[in-house]
Amino acid sequence: MDIVHKGAVVPFVTRGSPMRKVIASVYVTLDGVMENPAWSAPYFNDEAGAFARAQLFAAEALLLGRVTYQGFAQAWPSMTDGDGFADRMNAMPKYVATTTLDTPEWNAAFLTGDVPAAVADLKRQDGGDLLVYGSGDLVNTLLEHDLLDELRLWTHPVVEGTGKRLFTEVSPKKTLRLVGTTTFATGAQVLAYAPAAR
Repeated sequence: MDIVHKGAVVPFVTRGSPMRKVIASVYVTLDGVMENPAWSAPYFNDEAGAFARAQLFAAEALLLGRVTYQGFAQAWPSMTDGDGFADRMNAMPKYVATTTLDTPEWNAAFLTGDVPAAVADLKRQDGGDLLVYGSGDLVNTLLEHDLLDELRLWTHPVVEGTGKRLFTEVSPKKTLRLVGTTTFATGAQVLAYAPAAR
């Protein structure tokens, strides 16, 4: 399995090491909408910011779907802040699942071919955990192939009614177990789930 990095094809090198974890962090409404999460802004406070910062700094690289990657790559390079979050976001390696893009930017490497196999290979690499932001289609693929170690649903007390949902009638059937709950003063919660079989 190969990755495309700055226009070149680089083979994976698999080393003996403990398995890296893939952790997905997804903003959702009560009715499961994840698209264009402007609705989350009123619920983001200092508590949520501290959680988000700890989550980012605990990971070594990002794993993103194409749509999320393109949105982030357009917005983040021009951002700065006082606590190093933007610097960390911009400096981290990014692995992007795409079949249409061919010119990696923003420290990205494109996963090519069989995405589940590529992610499985990434998990066997030396290094820290892989953090997935948004990327609904990718999250469903990871779930289907038992590659997701933790799903953190940032659940907001909002009903959108319309918009892309994280889970649909074609999502894989899986059973998860609750492994953590964090509630913010705004009423938003982070519900963390892991595969029930682990």
